Amino acid sequence: MKTNEALFQAALGLIPGGVNSPVRSFQKVGGTPFFVRNAIGPFLVDVEGNRYIDFVLAYGPMILGHTHPSVERAIRAQAARGFSFGCPHPDEVAFAAALRGAIPSLERVRLVSSGTEAVMTAIRLARAYTGREFVLKLDGGYHGHSDALLVKAGSGGATLGVPDSCGVPGALASLTLTTPYNDTQALSEAFKVYGERTACMIVEPVACNMGVVPPEPGFLETARELCTQYGALLAFDEVITGFRYHYGGYQDLVQINPDLTTLGKIIGGGLPLACVGGRADIMETLAPTGNVYQAGTLSGNPLAVSAGIATLQALKERHETLYPSLEAKAQTIARAYETAAKEKGIPLALNRVGSTFTPFFAEHPPKNFSEVLDTDAKRYARFFRLAVEHGLFPPPSPFEAHFLSVAHTDALLEEAQERLSAAFQAL
Repeated sequence: MKTNEALFQAALGLIPGGVNSPVRSFQKVGGTPFFVRNAIGPFLVDVEGNRYIDFVLAYGPMILGHTHPSVERAIRAQAARGFSFGCPHPDEVAFAAALRGAIPSLERVRLVSSGTEAVMTAIRLARAYTGREFVLKLDGGYHGHSDALLVKAGSGGATLGVPDSCGVPGALASLTLTTPYNDTQALSEAFKVYGERTACMIVEPVACNMGVVPPEPGFLETARELCTQYGALLAFDEVITGFRYHYGGYQDLVQINPDLTTLGKIIGGGLPLACVGGRADIMETLAPTGNVYQAGTLSGNPLAVSAGIATLQALKERHETLYPSLEAKAQTIARAYETAAKEKGIPLALNRVGSTFTPFFAEHPPKNFSEVLDTDAKRYARFFRLAVEHGLFPPPSPFEAHFLSVAHTDALLEEAQERLSAAFQAL
């Protein structure tokens, strides 16, 4: 039997860093990543037979738990009919209708294969529709790894972006503006200077890629007002938040209609599927009806769409009780974190929205990326390694969200609390 260590060493000679996505390397927390043999319900099982209670859930998609029976049946049934067609198929129409039925602002949708691709398309649409070049994002907000958005803030409150990765041209990064999350004044200042040259503002309505940081009252409303005032488009990146807090988008909960929306993760049921959608007049500028080019061999892949339809159907059927239950479960585990830390005299501040949360080793919950960076990442790394030793799998980074699923039963959460307490005892 191959061990996790042996597999990682083999992977290092074949795959950059031994992983196909950086956070999986455990670089921010230390140690050797474990290699998953199988996953079911709320559990991951590694190649050595170790079982972990999973609070990562593939970074959000598995809201029903791993290998949910109805999703598995849908995938198997579609696999018998074909894996990929390169032609339209009926399920694409049904899926698009389901998305629009859940999120009314999606007057038209285009299916793609990843959140990165969806956001990249949204940015291209916004620039073409407005005839402008600047894009405004928030410091610490992650919207995929396309060049236009892989930037970090420069100095000051409202600045031109600078490359956050080698290979991103400085000239391209300079077309991206950055302001701090939850800073209404900086946002207003940026629009005063660049508003008439800004194609769009893109924002996670709940920041989840710097750890969970909720929007402060009035922040998203101000973003909508400024975009309208200056003729820029407002794009909500709901790749994580879509269908996470209720059956629809977070935009419905705050009653703000963005011009464009990107979705991913949950809508694919664990398979590669995402979409960009929004106002019909904007979306119709996409080829073949318009002159904004976007294409993909696997866009609307029938296996992925079948998983998406089954997932949305399961959520819709139970949404009235499912989402309150998920939030209660997250609240239970969040309180367990706070209690365990308090008993040991360890400073811990926790941000939670619905069934997502992040524990920060800090005195006060952060409100923006700068405050997130001031939290104790080294202590989180020690905690993570202890949690894994005790059969828990929290995110392998202090800047990611915990997720809860339907499959996390009350009995399992009691067990998780005991393991969590033991990890804090060792910490």
